[in-house]
Amino acid sequence: MANDDAISTIYRRHAPTVFRRAQQILGNRADAHEVVQDVFLSLFENPTQFAGLSALTTFLYAMTTHTCLNRLRNQKNRARLLAEHLDGAEENPAGLTAEQRVILQRALATMPDELAQVAVYRCVDGLSHEEIARILSCSRRHVGNLLERVTEWGKSQETMPC
Repeated sequence: MANDDAISTIYRRHAPTVFRRAQQILGNRADAHEVVQDVFLSLFENPTQFAGLSALTTFLYAMTTHTCLNRLRNQKNRARLLAEHLDGAEENPAGLTAEQRVILQRALATMPDELAQVAVYRCVDGLSHEEIARILSCSRRHVGNLLERVTEWGKSQETMPC
């Protein structure tokens, strides 16, 4: 429990700095909040990664920078792969209009990975809940919950991907 208390203390003391650093790199408050969660979750799950070879603030600064750069890289790759998939697709099983496809591309570039994956299966591929559940190795109910989260995410972003 002492370890949990130490992580809580570190979080309270350093989360604002991590947030500012993430927002500086990403230019987006929502993504910056996610990076703060990622950084401290990683530290909570594996506290030995901070070996004490530098000051904690230096470690968190480097970890935040690395996490942000990975996030940007992943977003660019996701957007590129989606553009290739949508632009090269002769079929349109979900029946999306060109405008809906552009909106979906933009949404997927910023959507959390788990939601982006289920959105592609549903909106691009036109798969059923059961088919998506088989691919993701989960229940149809979980797929339904994920799709509800996609819808809620779209509403919060004022963009409905599908």
